[in-house]
Amino acid sequence: MADQFSLAGKVIVVTGGTGILGNAFVNGIVGAGGAVGILGRNKATAEERADRINANGGKAIALVADVMNTAELIVAKNKILDAFGRIDGLVNGAGGNMPEGVLQPEDDVFHMNLEGMKKVMEVNLWGTLYPTQIFGEAIAKTGKGSIVNISSMNSKRAITKVLGYNMGKAAVDCYTQWFAVELANRYGDAIRMNALAPGFFLTEQNRNLLTLPQGGYTERGGKVIGNTPFKRFGRPDELIGALVWLLSDASAFVTGSMICVDGGFSIFGGV
Repeated sequence: MADQFSLAGKVIVVTGGTGILGNAFVNGIVGAGGAVGILGRNKATAEERADRINANGGKAIALVADVMNTAELIVAKNKILDAFGRIDGLVNGAGGNMPEGVLQPEDDVFHMNLEGMKKVMEVNLWGTLYPTQIFGEAIAKTGKGSIVNISSMNSKRAITKVLGYNMGKAAVDCYTQWFAVELANRYGDAIRMNALAPGFFLTEQNRNLLTLPQGGYTERGGKVIGNTPFKRFGRPDELIGALVWLLSDASAFVTGSMICVDGGFSIFGGV
């Protein structure tokens, strides 16, 4: 049974690999025996993480690229192929929100920063499509593999302030289902696509929005906790089990699915 969950011999690319959740993804893949390409814009962080993994007996390579830049992604693909000779999986972890994509309560809803909302939507949606087109082609040449997109609670419930992020992640859900079917039509059960939908985890992007410097929660953070049955935020390492399962042969008959790791947020009615 343990062999089904092993990633030994598999080479996985993680976009957003220099972020907080990305770090958990990378460590989880290495812990399951896989080799990992740590892709992000922060060269120093990518290299530091790859060096640490290699020094501890794992296999990793830093890949510096912006997920919205296809030329950089192609260079990254060639680099990991040169290093390991194959790509078996992809985790589309890049994305997130930006200040220009936030609508504050005092802002006029009919004068939103639409360009800001559009920019956030695009980086979450196209920042998933571009890497899939480029690294997915290499997975197809390997012959078998798994692609995991990162969805969000924002795709399932109306979360105030962050319309662009909501729309981007909802589009990722649609894309996950659509592309999973297309992969099945062309490759049978050889290449799968699923999505992991985290609940609320503290990252550098949302920490100030949800927590106070002196401890405790902001008003918004308190609302999140109040609507999460587990009454806490998630820990990044709590995403690893579901991610490794989706990347491994243990989920061989799973495609087009969205797995919520959210402490019950997505199912709670508030009463």
